[in-house]
Amino acid sequence: MKKNFFYNLGKKKLFPICRSLTGRGNAKTLKIIKKNIGNLKILKFSSGSKVFDWQVPNEWNVKDACLIDKYNKKIIDFKRNNLHLVGYSMPLKKKLSKNQILKHLHSLPNQPNAIPYVTSYYKKYWGFCVTEKQKKIIKKKYKKNDKFKVKINTVFNKRGKMLVGEYLLKGKSSQEILISTYMCHPSLANDNLSGILVSLNLISHFKKIKNLKKTIRFVFLPETIGSIAYLDKNLRILKKNTIGGFNLTCLGNDSQHSFIRSKYGSSPSDLALTEAYKKLKIKAKKYSFLERGSDERQYNSPGIDLNISSIFRTKYGKYPEYHTSLDNFKLVTLKGITGGFNVAKEAIKIILNNTYPKSNILCEPHMGKRGLYPTLSTKSEKTMTKYFMDFLQYSDGKSSLSKISELIKANLNVTKKIYRKLLKHNLITD
Repeated sequence: MKKNFFYNLGKKKLFPICRSLTGRGNAKTLKIIKKNIGNLKILKFSSGSKVFDWQVPNEWNVKDACLIDKYNKKIIDFKRNNLHLVGYSMPLKKKLSKNQILKHLHSLPNQPNAIPYVTSYYKKYWGFCVTEKQKKIIKKKYKKNDKFKVKINTVFNKRGKMLVGEYLLKGKSSQEILISTYMCHPSLANDNLSGILVSLNLISHFKKIKNLKKTIRFVFLPETIGSIAYLDKNLRILKKNTIGGFNLTCLGNDSQHSFIRSKYGSSPSDLALTEAYKKLKIKAKKYSFLERGSDERQYNSPGIDLNISSIFRTKYGKYPEYHTSLDNFKLVTLKGITGGFNVAKEAIKIILNNTYPKSNILCEPHMGKRGLYPTLSTKSEKTMTKYFMDFLQYSDGKSSLSKISELIKANLNVTKKIYRKLLKHNLITD
């Protein structure tokens, strides 16, 4: 297991990178990932291209950004902390007064030592993010007419690309488990470098297993627009093969475990997670799909319906360091990452080892010609006949054998016997 290796990789190499929806930081991140796991496929989506109801944004890159006071001193510097610049800030080189500057400074009065994480993806804007202490110093130290130099050297490329990383662990079955995590945040450890690190550990673990029963599909993408673009390109195969999966985020803090269920709360993903927490003796907090906010939105959206759950330690937005510079490696621990990994690993194993039968025939099949109807009409035989028909009713490719047993109120051993007979007569596929 490489938990410690990937944890250190994240801390030393991945954390300092300025990532966004697009740009060199994302390319650098995927390059590091590929170097350490191999066989990572890089998908490119052109800026301006239409993906469902959305449009891929122009590629954005930062060369430099700073605020210089009247003494020619840099008082805000992107190179010191990449959170200092509002994400997707437009380029600007201008002298402005203190009052003008203050309108573009973002801080958190209730967290005076934290730099907030702020973005403006779809509206032209520029701004800096500072601690409340820094903002107060600027207010107190300088006069209202004092001039400041704003230097924001950013580039928007209409012919740029948005990148997505894809890693496939091929299994014996075409059935797939989708594991998704996002990489669009800059130097934020829990949200969501932790999801990347857990994904890397999962790849390292499952690639060692010979004869995987099912395929595991890992994706590294920008949140929202990345998952939308990926779905736009791969929806047919995902709809056909995906039996469950998980969005991984905020998995690194050493605190409570929690998850968001898929739309109806009873998908293979939801059931696998519930079983995993029970097996690991973890009391996890359950959130309704109505409390969604990450890429589980896209994977469960109308017409998509991949029944994906989201796994967390503490849910995004529910811990004080969220979207601030305090979300660092003081918050994210090796113990926290390991705990998140263990839950995801166990849930994936449960889906891998479960059987999800799918009916091969339209309408009710003629059971008699296959010798599956009894020749003698007895009470016990009628019960078994009903089990056969009920089993087929729930053979949708999404319900496991244990779930079907529960639905048809049959012993699991009886359900397995029915499964083998139906499989023999080619009425279902595994």
